Amino acid sequence: MSNNDVMKKLRVALSLRDDDIIAILALVNFRTTKTELSAIFRSEDHPNFQPCKDQLLRNFLNGLVIYKRGPMPDNRDKNKQQGGGSAKPKPEERKNSEGKA
Repeated sequence: MSNNDVMKKLRVALSLRDDDIIAILALVNFRTTKTELSAIFRSEDHPNFQPCKDQLLRNFLNGLVIYKRGPMPDNRDKNKQQGGGSAKPKPEERKNSEGKA
């Protein structure tokens, strides 16, 4: 199955229009035009057919995740505010808390 087939099937399955696909690609800062998209969705024997490159499909899938789930939260800031993130004491802290005062 080619990248073009994957794009076509996702477009139909999710009822996406060209504007939706362009907006999804914009979420990952990937710019394309309606003309380029229509060339990807044409049949292989059409003179204006363009093969869908891996970069376009990868960016579309990454953008689709953001489009459906929302942006990924930045957990690095939460860990800094909570004091690290690991609840397990360090080995030297365990020795001190095991009865040695």
